[in-house]
Amino acid sequence: MKRSCLAGFLLAALALAPVLSWGQPQELKPIKLNEPNKTRGVSVMEAFALRASVREWSDKDLSVQDLSDLLWAANGINRPDGKRTAPSAMNAQDIDIYVFMKDGAYLYDAAGQMLKPVVAGDHRSEVTARPGGPGAKPMAKPGEKPEAKPQMPPPGAKPEAKPGPAGPASPAPVQLFLISDISKFRMGETAGKLEIAALDAGIVSQNIALFCAGTGLVTRPRASMDKAKLKELLKLTDTQYPFLNNPVGYKK
Repeated sequence: MKRSCLAGFLLAALALAPVLSWGQPQELKPIKLNEPNKTRGVSVMEAFALRASVREWSDKDLSVQDLSDLLWAANGINRPDGKRTAPSAMNAQDIDIYVFMKDGAYLYDAAGQMLKPVVAGDHRSEVTARPGGPGAKPMAKPGEKPEAKPQMPPPGAKPEAKPGPAGPASPAPVQLFLISDISKFRMGETAGKLEIAALDAGIVSQNIALFCAGTGLVTRPRASMDKAKLKELLKLTDTQYPFLNNPVGYKK
């Protein structure tokens, strides 16, 4: 009797296990990237001729090879001494690339040519979201007069057409989020470090744009994002500053 009861309990537990786990985000695992294909793509001058910023892309996932080559071109190691495809002030190598995809967000590890898991779940739309949500207006700067309240239109007047959103229409398959850890700079004040960090981030973003232009991918550099929300999501430190993000995908 006891054996039959125990067997029944085990069968019930096994049957219930998939139901309990359904809908739960799966644990992210590291992704080993391929070695970069350094012979692909069009000529440098053709890449400059093709470089453009786009707002639409296919929802097709990037292949492992395209993702591997993209990240290596952006800020990978291209010399035995550990130096990168993108220069940085004092070789601080302050720029980190967070890779947002459908299953979660990862950190690009250039030394291991791999993606390290950070947080599970699809957070791509959070990279493209505006600070404060839709329609939010920036706060007035010190000494600046607050924006005047809009006047109500007279009765019967047609409402004025408003411009569309500045952000992309839909999340790209891959969102590259560029942050700088200014603690890696050996000298200087915070303000000066932030100026240099912005330049370093811009160079990485341009690497991304030229790679995409030369290999049939599309992208655009973006500075609009909810930095506070992203810093909380990724658990960034006080010395890690978000600067840019690049949505990347195939042509639509």
